[in-house]
Amino acid sequence: MSEAILTTDRLRLRRPTPRDLDGFMAFARSQRARHTFFADSDASAWNSFCLVLAHWDLRGYGLFSVTARDDDTCLGMIGPFYPEGWAEPELGWLLWPQAEGKGIAHEAALAARGYIFDVLAWDGAVSYIGEDNSRSIALAERLGARWDESAVTRSKACRVYRHPARTERAA
Repeated sequence: MSEAILTTDRLRLRRPTPRDLDGFMAFARSQRARHTFFADSDASAWNSFCLVLAHWDLRGYGLFSVTARDDDTCLGMIGPFYPEGWAEPELGWLLWPQAEGKGIAHEAALAARGYIFDVLAWDGAVSYIGEDNSRSIALAERLGARWDESAVTRSKACRVYRHPARTERAA
């Protein structure tokens, strides 16, 4: 799979690089990380970052680093994610706290979902969201995803939000 760079009016989504580690680690130490699967230690966060980097090499795609179009500082990571052992491919997102509340996650998620359906040609995608993560639930619902109570979850405290299939999306 070729290197993909997605752009929106305000954002650029690019493959993550080691220079994004500091922002990732700062996020992992924040209160927002309590909703993620790597919030228990710096070592777990570092290993998760390595997974994000390796995912691109092993799958040919992965979470994108989200930046402003005119500044390469990573604001979060959003995109396709499907590590070995997961029940379904995911449209995942992590947004650094300083970037929240500006519509960045929604704008980047729409671009990433377009990539998932139009370039990767997935038939569907889910988002695994902690049941107490109200901000991510609101984003999933704003994107048109709906809670699928019958889906296989990653943990008891996780909900699966199913995104509209390519054929169900509005133009």
